[in-house]
Amino acid sequence: MEFHSVLREIEQFVKSELYPLESQVWGQGWKDIYPVLDEKRAMVKNRGLWIPQIPVQWGGLGLSLHEFGQVSAVLGRSPFGHYCFNCQAPDAGNMEILIEFGTPSQQELYLKPLLEGKIRSCFSMTEPNHAGSNPVHMSTEAKLDGDDYVVSGHKWFTSGADGAAFAIVMVNTDAQNENKYERASQILVPADTPGFNIIRNISVMGEVGSGWASHSEIKYDHCRVPQANVLGVPGAGFRIAQQRLGPGRIHHCMRWVGICERAFEMMCTYAARRELSPGRVLASQQSIQNWIAESRAEINAARLMVLDAARKIDREGQYKSRIEISIIKFFCANVLQKVLDRAIQVHGALGMTDDTILASWYRHERAARIYDGPDEVHKSRVARLVLKEYDVKI
Repeated sequence: MEFHSVLREIEQFVKSELYPLESQVWGQGWKDIYPVLDEKRAMVKNRGLWIPQIPVQWGGLGLSLHEFGQVSAVLGRSPFGHYCFNCQAPDAGNMEILIEFGTPSQQELYLKPLLEGKIRSCFSMTEPNHAGSNPVHMSTEAKLDGDDYVVSGHKWFTSGADGAAFAIVMVNTDAQNENKYERASQILVPADTPGFNIIRNISVMGEVGSGWASHSEIKYDHCRVPQANVLGVPGAGFRIAQQRLGPGRIHHCMRWVGICERAFEMMCTYAARRELSPGRVLASQQSIQNWIAESRAEINAARLMVLDAARKIDREGQYKSRIEISIIKFFCANVLQKVLDRAIQVHGALGMTDDTILASWYRHERAARIYDGPDEVHKSRVARLVLKEYDVKI
């Protein structure tokens, strides 16, 4: 099927099948919606739209990063979009690294059921005692004991751990290595391993998510797994993590663009019909017209910047796209915050309630400026890379 036909079909599905489900979740939590979402996932499979970001030989649509970026923006218009197409974080990233670095045995046991949507996974890296923006500074360790690794440590904000079949855990396997980038490995830890303990699903802005929408705190208490569960080779954890971050930021940023587009539509629709006085609507106010114009310009700029970065990654790889990857991360996260804030302001008191999706997005997407590297880290990275061209040593 021609790509733009695929895009139109996905957009129609999101609007007709997913938008109507959203009121079931606002202010009520996610737990009871999963059986309905499973039905929608089956519909997506039957339409041949399943895992659009995955190569054809693995059962996906084989879209390029640039093409999937456009799909991600459409799916981002609903909080259920990515999940229903089985391209939600962190599963999408885990699929990609299992395809690239997994052994045939790992792919059979973990990747195939993940691609089929029979199981979910999580990625466990961030620790409460260390800055999440520094992936080479961790305390969780995996020590060799015979033919096994024994994993011990404390992680949190492990997204999707509630109900996941396995975790990909970032751990130190050679903490004394002089090369700090070769100290860590990524190890597959089944969730039913003794010592894999979910302490809690963390409350985020007053909401405790469940299942795929959860963020868990985990204690790894001497979890014993075979050496064969190492992804790639020991010491390759940092390199593998970097491989998933570039495409992952395209996915995230285009999802944010999708949220912006939906919030923008809601803002314009409400401004056009909400009366200030007989015959005068909110849209007649110059300040609101300014917000609409500024939002349209910023969303357009964000979209073009992300698609440009995606093209460059497709063409030249992640290493040569480092500046673009960091720029879109902090730029799009801030556009998202501004557009959501304006949309809520236009809706007035209604925007603060859970009668629309805006308040839920505002709570959850504040994290956009933090996860996958805080804005400040990315700005510093961009400046350092730019200043290298001017022989500035920092």
